[in-house]
Amino acid sequence: MVAPGFFAMLTTTDAARRRWSIASRVLAATFGGYALTSLLTLFLPLVLATVGLGQAQTLLAATTASFLVYAAIVLAVFHARSAAQAWVWLAGTAFPLGLAVWLLLPGARTLSH
Repeated sequence: MVAPGFFAMLTTTDAARRRWSIASRVLAATFGGYALTSLLTLFLPLVLATVGLGQAQTLLAATTASFLVYAAIVLAVFHARSAAQAWVWLAGTAFPLGLAVWLLLPGARTLSH
C-alpha cells in the first residue's frame, strides 16, 4: 500500500525538476549564449579579414550579426529536448570555435611553438 502523501511528494519532485531544468536553460541561454556569441564575434572578423575586407567592415558585420546569433542561440537552447542537451550543444559548438579563434589570432603561431 502506498502512503497518502507519496503522490504529492512525486509531483513536488517533478515540479522542482522542471524548475531546475528551466533555471539551467536560462543560465545556458544567458551565459553560454553570451560566450558563444562572443566567440563568433571574434571569429567573424578574423575570417573576413583573410578574405580581404577592411577592418571597419569586418567589425561592423560581426557586431551586427552577433545580435541575430544571440537570439538564435537563445531559441535553440529553449528548443532543445533537455537542458543537458542544450549545454552539450553549447560546449560542443564553443570548443571548435574557440580553437579556430585561437589559431586565427595573429600571435597564435608564435605561442604554439
